[in-house]
Amino acid sequence: MAYNTKIKTLLLALAATIPILMSSPGVAQLCGPVQRYASVRSDEVNVRTGPHTKYPIEWVFLLKNMPVAVIAEYEHWRRICDWEGVTGWVHRAMLSPKRTLIVASGIATLRRKPSDNAPAVARLETRVICELLDCKEHWCRVSVEGYRGWLAAGDFWGVESMRSAENNTTPLM
Repeated sequence: MAYNTKIKTLLLALAATIPILMSSPGVAQLCGPVQRYASVRSDEVNVRTGPHTKYPIEWVFLLKNMPVAVIAEYEHWRRICDWEGVTGWVHRAMLSPKRTLIVASGIATLRRKPSDNAPAVARLETRVICELLDCKEHWCRVSVEGYRGWLAAGDFWGVESMRSAENNTTPLM
């Protein structure tokens, strides 16, 4: 199979191209137990079938800051799972401890306060990536393209539970 046919492109605002995970099962069902969350460090990250460069590249992340769940470790390699439940191995140097979220519910409303009744700040399309700032109850505060606000828990992927996002600096070592 040609190399280009194995590349998995992850682009913003293509909501109609894949099923939306609005009513998705929990991360543990998609990916297995999550050790921590991280994000992809650069615009091109090879995802391999096993934990070494001798394993073939299965697909390539083409979008910096994409959130991933780290589900296993082997030496300098991390097995990751993305928001669609796809898994593979990447070198730890290709991951960042920066916490991000991805909108996974169609159009999500970014709100001024953590309330369904709060004024809208912006509307975000599926696959928009946001920087995670904090979480409380069923809301997370995010920053995206100069906007800051709160997203409801059902609108995104990248946080397993609604506890504080204190572990933004969790080491990847």
